[in-house]
Amino acid sequence: MNLFEPDSGKPEISQSPSTWAPLATRMRPNSIHDYVGQSHILGEGKLLRKMIETGVLGSVIFYGPPSSGKTTLASVISHEIDAQFITLNAVLDGTKDLKEAVAKASYYKTQKNRRTLLFVDEIHRWNKAQQDALLPHVESGLITLIGATTENPFYSLVGPLLSRCQLFELQAFNQEELEFMIDRAIADKDSGLGVFKVEIEPKARFFLAEFAGGDIRQVLNALEIATKTAPILANGKRFISFDLAQESIQKRTTKYDRTGDEHYHYASAFIKSLRGSDVDAALYWSAAMISGGEDPNFLFRRLLIFCSEDIGMADPSIITTVHSLHEAYRKTGMPEGWYFIAHSVVFCALAPKSNSTAAVFEVLKEIEKNGVKPVPEHLKDKTASALKARYTGTENHAKEYLYPHQFENHWVMQQYLPDSLKSQTWFNPGSEGFETRYTERLKKIKGK
Repeated sequence: MNLFEPDSGKPEISQSPSTWAPLATRMRPNSIHDYVGQSHILGEGKLLRKMIETGVLGSVIFYGPPSSGKTTLASVISHEIDAQFITLNAVLDGTKDLKEAVAKASYYKTQKNRRTLLFVDEIHRWNKAQQDALLPHVESGLITLIGATTENPFYSLVGPLLSRCQLFELQAFNQEELEFMIDRAIADKDSGLGVFKVEIEPKARFFLAEFAGGDIRQVLNALEIATKTAPILANGKRFISFDLAQESIQKRTTKYDRTGDEHYHYASAFIKSLRGSDVDAALYWSAAMISGGEDPNFLFRRLLIFCSEDIGMADPSIITTVHSLHEAYRKTGMPEGWYFIAHSVVFCALAPKSNSTAAVFEVLKEIEKNGVKPVPEHLKDKTASALKARYTGTENHAKEYLYPHQFENHWVMQQYLPDSLKSQTWFNPGSEGFETRYTERLKKIKGK
């Protein structure tokens, strides 16, 4: 017996889920015609649809939120092009498992004249060396790779692998698609719930689809629980009411991963809402992040940055308040800590705004481009200049420095920038909040 026949080693993914498998697994389609959703890549005339129908399929990467159908689509493709389907999970499987999969693919090619699709779930979990190990086999065509990831592939996958794969983004299922799949599961007598003769209240159907936030696995698993606990009516049907639907799905799905793309998207929405002075949106995104598992300390760090970056001189004291609120949160924790979070968010959202402190980055550009120019002689250290003058017999220009406190209003006209930059201006104050004071002072100083 050949060591690499399917009976040995790591088993391939099951194409026929058993009756004890969860409903979400049993209801996975086997054909592209039964697949629901992702019309932006699977609609008539779309590239992926044409690749599947013609069988001219290269290696691909599917990326998108959890439960958006990545694994199911990979399985459908293997059915459509009649290929051997081997699956690996990057969380559990490593280089040794990949070598076994490659050996099997070689066997199928030489002994069975059969193509192999290698599905690697959570492919972003593999390190660079493990991803690189795929390259020669993808390049040679021994395996056709289907990688699935919830991460942005441009950040999580190595460049050489990306260059050898087509990228397709999957989207969360919408309300209409989820309701359609609920009805299909209820009607299906072979793999679904048809034998139970289920009748579902319309608002219960809507609730299950809406509450799950695009997660088809949670929808179908909740539907199965509701069906098996539903009362049997006189006509022999099981009735799923709105109340029963609520009991069957206990926690609303929050599409948020504190280590993935959603972390950055939510954080971006949070900061942009603050910058736009939309207090309601800022509260919404902060609450969404923390409800999804984000560390509130992360939000406070972003708020502290925001205080200088986007409020700045319009209210210089606000950073002290936010810092104090952060300390209060750390001393009390949750749930009372929500007050300190909300206090900070509301304060920052409604504060006057200014980004004039960003002038420092223009200064950094100048230094990076042209280097640091010599310090004007009259600004040099008085003691060091005096010693140099004494030992070299030269004039001590540090004596020419004018001490502002000896002049009216503690100010005197004097050059502080290097000679080549003496007329340069980087700081441009705004006209919001306290910054108007500094604007007026600058005008007075510069005689404008």
